[in-house]
Amino acid sequence: MGRRVGKICLNKKGSLVDIVFIGIVLLFFGMIALIGLTVSSGINDRIQDSNVFNANGKVATNQIVKSYTNGMDNAFLFFTIGISLVTLVLAALVRIHPIFIPFFFIGLIFVIIISAILSNIYQEMAADPNLLAAAGELTFITNILSILPMIIGVFGIFLMIVMYKLWDANRI
Repeated sequence: MGRRVGKICLNKKGSLVDIVFIGIVLLFFGMIALIGLTVSSGINDRIQDSNVFNANGKVATNQIVKSYTNGMDNAFLFFTIGISLVTLVLAALVRIHPIFIPFFFIGLIFVIIISAILSNIYQEMAADPNLLAAAGELTFITNILSILPMIIGVFGIFLMIVMYKLWDANRI
């Protein structure tokens, strides 16, 4: 009995819950990057206005903020692709009967609605006057989170194809 329960728990990879998790993680990462860039830009502005630092220090802080912006923006793109590929690989390990495709599709519609809410949360946050300049500099993050429902929808269809095409009656 315990062995069967363990097998059932292992087959819970690559589901709609994972897609919601991806959306939430992307939103959280995007919000952290947006707030971090705003804070670091504010500190950099204070340093640039200060007479305490010499020219080398001011140039160095400008380079750090620019590196932060480019690094976080590019890391977000690679993180989005990476977490999606890992989920697809894990979904390939799951065998589910194709009769459940309509249920998956209905669930995917709800997940797309949830991702639209997450996208709106980021867009409202990025539209704040204090964060608007930072959102403009984080192009990948802003673009990905703006079209998050479409990305989740396309990814959900890929996930559905991967999960249900591998079913084989002989392997169950």
